[in-house]
Amino acid sequence: MNEENLEEKVKELEAKVSELQSKAEEYLDQWRRTAADFANYRKRVEKEQAEQTKYANAALIAKLLPILDDFERAFQTIPPALSKLTWLDGIFLIHRKFQYILEQEGLKPIETQGQFFDPYYHEAISYEETDHYEDGQIIGEIQKGYMLHDKVLRPALVKVAKKKLPPEPQPQQEQQEKRVEEGSYAGEDTGN
Repeated sequence: MNEENLEEKVKELEAKVSELQSKAEEYLDQWRRTAADFANYRKRVEKEQAEQTKYANAALIAKLLPILDDFERAFQTIPPALSKLTWLDGIFLIHRKFQYILEQEGLKPIETQGQFFDPYYHEAISYEETDHYEDGQIIGEIQKGYMLHDKVLRPALVKVAKKKLPPEPQPQQEQQEKRVEEGSYAGEDTGN
């Protein structure tokens, strides 16, 4: 073999090495991307599983809310004469334990008193015209609403204030106002 053939062979081998290095870098880059995609996938799955675990009891807790409502309605109707009975203290204790367990699961009541209506947290059952509250302010709670962690489990049913509009002038009143503006009154002689 002569020197020219060797140089040609070296160039071919260098080209082949360069090509193989390029392919190796390409494969390494693909492997890195795949590894990153897999790591992201694993994180997403772990996050979804944590989210599912966090809200796994949502359906059960939603079914228990009417019982909590019944307790509260019953307590509101206890006659004063019965409030001193010792067995009633036991019922209050059961209610508190029930509330505590639900709170441990992430249940929180939605605040309504003095709040402004927010359709994400509240459902307006009625509107009441009033001058005593600001427009859109909640003035009554029909049924408590609840959050489970950071999601609304049941919106609060509320009564919302609506500003009173000034009464529309009556046609006769409008005519009198018009005459007052013009400087003449009914039955008044404007000529000299």
